[in-house]
Amino acid sequence: MNELSRRAFLQRLSYLAGAGVVAPMAMGLSANKARAATAGPDYKALVCVLLDGGNDQANTLIPIDTSSYATYHKIRQDIALDRSNVLPLIPTTQLAGGLKWGFNPNLKRLNSLFHLKKLAVLQNVGSLVQPTSMDQYKNRSVALPRGLFAHYNQKQNWQSTASDSFREGWGGRIGDAIIKQNSHGTFSCISTDDDNVFLTGEKTNPLTVTSDGLKITGGIEEGSSVSGTTTFSEALSSLFTSSDDSTVANSTNESMMLSAIQDAKTISTEFSAENTLAQQLKTVASLIKARDKLGAKRQIFFVKLKGFDTHNDLLGRHDTLMRLLDDALGSFYEATEELGVSQNVTTFTMSEFGRTLNSYGNGSEHGWGSHHFIMGGAVKGRDFYGQAPEIGLNTAIDVGEGAWLPTTSIDQYSATLAKWFGVSDNNLTMVAPNLHKFNNQDLGFMSS
Repeated sequence: MNELSRRAFLQRLSYLAGAGVVAPMAMGLSANKARAATAGPDYKALVCVLLDGGNDQANTLIPIDTSSYATYHKIRQDIALDRSNVLPLIPTTQLAGGLKWGFNPNLKRLNSLFHLKKLAVLQNVGSLVQPTSMDQYKNRSVALPRGLFAHYNQKQNWQSTASDSFREGWGGRIGDAIIKQNSHGTFSCISTDDDNVFLTGEKTNPLTVTSDGLKITGGIEEGSSVSGTTTFSEALSSLFTSSDDSTVANSTNESMMLSAIQDAKTISTEFSAENTLAQQLKTVASLIKARDKLGAKRQIFFVKLKGFDTHNDLLGRHDTLMRLLDDALGSFYEATEELGVSQNVTTFTMSEFGRTLNSYGNGSEHGWGSHHFIMGGAVKGRDFYGQAPEIGLNTAIDVGEGAWLPTTSIDQYSATLAKWFGVSDNNLTMVAPNLHKFNNQDLGFMSS
């Protein structure tokens, strides 16, 4: 790809100014210079990683005690993992009934982070409107999330906590609650993908950083945008390495923009160039490094790894995805350590649904509840949270073919993260509209 010159990049900034983006951005930056020294200590970031397509949780977190593994292997048949290759997990608190878990063999770095107490697992979480029993589900006697088992609907449910509207996400609603803590709202919610209902709030719209350039979007419909052929991180790299300063001095706005992003050039942590998720997280790390000059005390990021719809060739495809996830999250955690913000940055996963425990040839079908990771220095790691599912078919939570009825809701998940982020108890129901229907409103996986 051709190098982006300073002149070309600044021209793109002029397009953004025409869309009403650069001017308010520069206004915030001009006030930030004097405040930069005090902006850092109170910084926090949430990083959402979407496992797009429906992650197969049964081959991500594998039961390894003798009884549970025998059941798992009998049900999964040709798509079951060999227990001798699974990475055993030794939690701080032992699970009831003798259940023991292990990680997919490709999650080596996450296995290390788990045992270093930097990573936790939330069990069987999914979209729920209210606590739901199997009888209530079968009889349809309570409200259920719309479009169960469908990719589009469940992806939107996850991003909006199964609220009535798909136009506002819980990341955006967190952004609404904290936007006044930042010097300018432009840098509050940042996505590396156009699929960002998650980051759209009533007051906040995500800044989208994609291979097409920078965009300001809102809900499902795009707003102002500027297109290009170079990724934002590559544009930054070109600005850092180019020696042509002649175009910078003439514009106060542009020089402030350059000043704001200069901090991003010296991250030494290696991110795989062949891993799209790693490259997205490298951009996130770069923007976190520039936080003080951007006047950002609270930021929410959204990144995506595609390919999890494993109806066939599950073993080969899922193993590759696990390697990519492990590589990207491992590097990102190392980058937060390098930047001295590992206590201030919490990364977590979501996926539209889990998959069936039952096998369908060499793949699995759409499910409901799933397991998810929470990573960071403030996480109460080396433990499992939520209710462990019974391994088997026709269990008390099996809605069909080993698809799990969730026992923990997205509202509980989001509220626990929001509370750590600094959202007040009074505002938690703004973030998680169904939270008041659940007894356990703090799942306990975050340090205060």
